[in-house]
Amino acid sequence: LSSHPVSLLRSPLRRATPPASSPWHQQRPRRRAFSDKADIVDEAITFFRANVFFKNFHVKSLADKLLIYLTSYINIALKRLESCRTLAVGTKAIINLGLENVPVPGEPGFPFPGLFTLPESEEEAELLRNYLKQIREETSGRLLNCAYRANGTPNKWWLAFAKRKFMNLVIL
Repeated sequence: LSSHPVSLLRSPLRRATPPASSPWHQQRPRRRAFSDKADIVDEAITFFRANVFFKNFHVKSLADKLLIYLTSYINIALKRLESCRTLAVGTKAIINLGLENVPVPGEPGFPFPGLFTLPESEEEAELLRNYLKQIREETSGRLLNCAYRANGTPNKWWLAFAKRKFMNLVIL
């Protein structure tokens, strides 16, 4: 995953992380993510309501590419949650979203075809697919805490952003 953005997640579960033979591990030493520090998912959720107003996004690093991907995913997730009136129904909608196929660059359905480079091998494509699935699941879980109040009712200040188009992308 040498040219793809990979960020450690603040998650209690250890899932799809690049193997030690991956070029990503050869370039950067592995660090352990601490639960008290914010990660890329926290950053995407925190700045979503500001970033969703952007019509174009200036990419300065690989982390910006991942932030664009997560902002787009949060927009899709909020669109799914828009019609859900309780936390239980919203959780089912998010689980169904998580069960959908996760396209990688070069496959039909990937939202930003020119932003990411194509995977060099099928193994790298599968590793990237697993990482994107993991980061989407982590984002979904944390987004439910924002989109719904403690009593299980929708938070209108979050779900109102489901109507916004990020970078003029139409979400179906």
